[in-house]
Amino acid sequence: QSAQNIQHLKGFHTKLSELLLDPIRNGSNPEYITKLITTFSESILDKIIEFTIDEIGEPPCRFVFVIMGSEGRDEQTLISDQDNALIFEDLTDKADAEKAMQYFTSFSELTCNQLSIAGYKFCDGDNMAKNPKWCQPLMVWKDYFKNWIRSVDPEKILYSSIFFDFRGAWGDLSLTEDLKSYLLDEVKEWPGILRNLTVNSMGFKPPISFFGKFIVEEKGKHKGSFDIKKALMPITDFARIYSLKEGITTTNTLTRLFRLYTKHTLSNKEYLDLIR
Repeated sequence: QSAQNIQHLKGFHTKLSELLLDPIRNGSNPEYITKLITTFSESILDKIIEFTIDEIGEPPCRFVFVIMGSEGRDEQTLISDQDNALIFEDLTDKADAEKAMQYFTSFSELTCNQLSIAGYKFCDGDNMAKNPKWCQPLMVWKDYFKNWIRSVDPEKILYSSIFFDFRGAWGDLSLTEDLKSYLLDEVKEWPGILRNLTVNSMGFKPPISFFGKFIVEEKGKHKGSFDIKKALMPITDFARIYSLKEGITTTNTLTRLFRLYTKHTLSNKEYLDLIR
């Protein structure tokens, strides 16, 4: 909060590992650790957006900066990259719409670049607000979701799943609530997406060998290591698919599972087996 410019936050993300040493040594549970990481990241984002607005001026209309993927689920880890987007309100006047697009294109570019300076590396898949495709008005985002939901292309469906775990991090959260309501309405109208998401998830192979041993990385800097995040993906996918089916808007996996339990979608035993 005391940072006066982006240089005061340069490489700041690396300090997070030092901050987490004590909680990890004291046996803090993973949910606490991931929420701490997410809170830390959002505090940096708040300051960076403040810097951005100071540099390019006040926004011309309502908007929301969106985070997706693991950070959108409050499950961010120390090696998470940027997964973000920007939604701004629909404007009927063409000149106003063009002005807004120009502003938010500059806004997104500067914000993502400053996040990189702070230590959050760019997304390898370019799923960031600085990509013009992911900096669009609300009506365009609704078209994106409609096309993903009604697609029969397995690769497109797999690619779009990261966008189903989105939440607003800064700005007018009513825009994300509007998009979430639209998403759930589309799923009800086109439930085939649930089957397609399930088929994609069924392609996962447990990282266990024929002899019941964990399969670890065979080469690279992580040789001999076990990818826990990848191993947990089936549970994340399960919670996402059933939450879409049941109209649950929250994104955190543990919260999704609890909501599914309270809706009696999961039995007590199933719920406890999953969270343990």
